[in-house]
Amino acid sequence: MVYDYVIIGSGVAGLNAARLIPKSKKVLILCKKEPWECNTFYAQGGVATAVDDSDIPVHIKDTLVAGAQYNDKQAVELLSKNSLACIKDLINDGLQFDLNAKGELAFTKEAAHSRSRILHADGDATGRMIHLFLLSECKHEIVTNAVVNDLLIQDDICYGVQYYISETEQKVAYAHNTIIASGGVGSIYKYHTNSVTVAGEIQGICIEKGLKLKDMEMMQFHPTVFKGTSFARKALLSEALRGEGAYVVDENGYRFLFDYHEDGELAPRDVVSRSIFDYNQKTGLGIFLSFESFEKNAFRKRFPNIYANFNDLGYDLPFERVPISPAFHYAMGGIQTGLDAKVLGMKNLYAIGEAACTGVHGANRLASNSLLEGIVFSKIAVDDSMKQDFKIDKQNYKKEIKTYTRNKEIDKNIKDRVRKLMWENAAIVRDKESLQKALDEIKEFLKEDIGRLLTLRLLTAQSILTAAIGREKSLGAHFIKEKQC
Repeated sequence: MVYDYVIIGSGVAGLNAARLIPKSKKVLILCKKEPWECNTFYAQGGVATAVDDSDIPVHIKDTLVAGAQYNDKQAVELLSKNSLACIKDLINDGLQFDLNAKGELAFTKEAAHSRSRILHADGDATGRMIHLFLLSECKHEIVTNAVVNDLLIQDDICYGVQYYISETEQKVAYAHNTIIASGGVGSIYKYHTNSVTVAGEIQGICIEKGLKLKDMEMMQFHPTVFKGTSFARKALLSEALRGEGAYVVDENGYRFLFDYHEDGELAPRDVVSRSIFDYNQKTGLGIFLSFESFEKNAFRKRFPNIYANFNDLGYDLPFERVPISPAFHYAMGGIQTGLDAKVLGMKNLYAIGEAACTGVHGANRLASNSLLEGIVFSKIAVDDSMKQDFKIDKQNYKKEIKTYTRNKEIDKNIKDRVRKLMWENAAIVRDKESLQKALDEIKEFLKEDIGRLLTLRLLTAQSILTAAIGREKSLGAHFIKEKQC
């Protein structure tokens, strides 16, 4: 059997693509664990959109400024000009965003936005509500615990995918169109805010196939992540908190961010992350997020899930400060695509969402543009594929279907070492010597007899380090530490 579409991933990009594909089409959605184990489900922040036509140039400007003017301007224009229509389409299909007292859409403001243009659903659970809505709208086949280990590529055509359904069993799905919506690289880092399923393996496959990755050095670190647990995936404290009045203090109550940037808490998130990191390194003082400007009932209403989660952890918000630290959050870089969402050089392979590098985010993502990118570019991908109506003949695929060993005993220790290497050498502040040492170690690991999934992670880690070494000057989220004279 040949599917019309195989979609890798069940986050906002993958599920919105599925929503837009006609029900008459044969579609297979592959998700690594359960459908809700993805970054979209954990997204507390909102979704940005141009509020009206007059806001489009302002939204574009804010996105370019946050991205250090490194963005693909055409891609940014495409994002903003299509934003409101795509959001209205979701609303018309039944997605409910939060409303103000007048019954109108309640737009809020976040860091580096020059006006209120962020929509939320259920306060601080926007990603979860969008995800549940898209799942409810999905009429196509979803296979859980399906881990993709290869793309069937020959002569610039993707014939489908190969994936694990258990530790030892593999299956192949042929498709006329393949859409990569597998997310970023979070689990490559020791501390991150991502789902455990997000590990950069598909990017590793692309490297093997000679497909271009772009801007892999551009990794964003969220400045306000709860420091009080031992888990790798850290609880996020939404950007919206600082946008609406929370502020960062040291253990003495001093708001030090204004020493680094005139906008303090509302500076671009790479600046805030770097400032927190630097201040802690210099002073050794603990860093906290303070909510004292909030009234309790208003806080509970606006941030119900954060309130409940931290209440379970023993914090009485907004009366108590919460210890914070930056952690890996989002990959601006990824699989390079054109404005049609198609992977460069390919005829029927698309990449959308965080897996892709559309050029929208430049060197630093503007807050709440990520859900929007997944929504807008999933529509672009589906529209293009419907227009092209490309068909494969699976009999033409002549390459060997390989059998891979998923995991090996040696993998666990190497995986832990890689996560530590990436956190210590390719995170918030970098220097060329440390990056090179980490790269050398990654290359040695690739010579070992390791499992398929670790191999793919290592290839992706190698691409991040190589790109970081290649960019010798600081730009946006990529910050090279100056050598001391």
